[in-house]
Amino acid sequence: MIEPIYWLNGRLVSAAEAVIPLNDHGLLYGDGVFEGIRFYNRRPFRLADHLERLELSARALMLALPHRTALEAAVTETIAAFAGADGYLRLVITRGAGSLGLDPGHCERPSLFVIADKVTLVSESRRRSGLDLITASTRRPGPTVLDPRIKSLNYLNNILAKLEARRAGADEALLLNERGQVAEGTAENLFIARRGRLCTPPVSDGALDGITRGIVLELCRQEGIEAVERSLTPYDVHTADECFLCGTGAELLPVRTVDGRPMGHCPGPLTERVRRAYQAIIELETTTRSEQ
Repeated sequence: MIEPIYWLNGRLVSAAEAVIPLNDHGLLYGDGVFEGIRFYNRRPFRLADHLERLELSARALMLALPHRTALEAAVTETIAAFAGADGYLRLVITRGAGSLGLDPGHCERPSLFVIADKVTLVSESRRRSGLDLITASTRRPGPTVLDPRIKSLNYLNNILAKLEARRAGADEALLLNERGQVAEGTAENLFIARRGRLCTPPVSDGALDGITRGIVLELCRQEGIEAVERSLTPYDVHTADECFLCGTGAELLPVRTVDGRPMGHCPGPLTERVRRAYQAIIELETTTRSEQ
């Protein structure tokens, strides 16, 4: 069995050493940012995009980050120590240790850690046959509350929606914003297909500005598939020809039902076409390009 690898504040550490102080504001208040990063063939996929989003999230929270070269070095060292060629990284930066109370001014130094491990969000059979979704009663905060482009450690409403899905016997949940429009899944962006066109909610409706979401839109342009960002309601999802979720951890996952309503196709032809193109670009960027 492949064991996780831990990198903490400048060095690789054992599981017993992988600890942060109890007064770290990331633990006490969810004050920090993170990125989930896939690596294939020991090469991090779209690392520059992930680090740019991390830097923007940290800037929004006025959280100091190490220089990008230091972040890249931490990622490289962690992957090199991992026993598997493919895996998942969680790169986290917290505000650091400080006194009790919300004021982050008492936190002297951020804490940076990286975890490398395997991640399996759904079984292989579910990945092939498709997921069952519900619409959660938990709402996604909009940009006027907390901009969804900030990938912070505050995931409580996502967790509540996930618990709701589990209680309902579903695989995943859709979160709506305060206006009743579809935002995203608990940890993935959403695409639907209707009459040969893909649609995904805009960031302004509460969707994370997902790296995989951006790759899907990029691939659609290359493949000649019409894809647009527009507001969606549950009706649009319920009556879609196809639906899939996408994210770094999830990659691309077809959806077979939403609130008990079956999709027209699962996996549908557009879903399969995008999924093949996505796997091809992973292979290109983590194998072919690395050998040039």
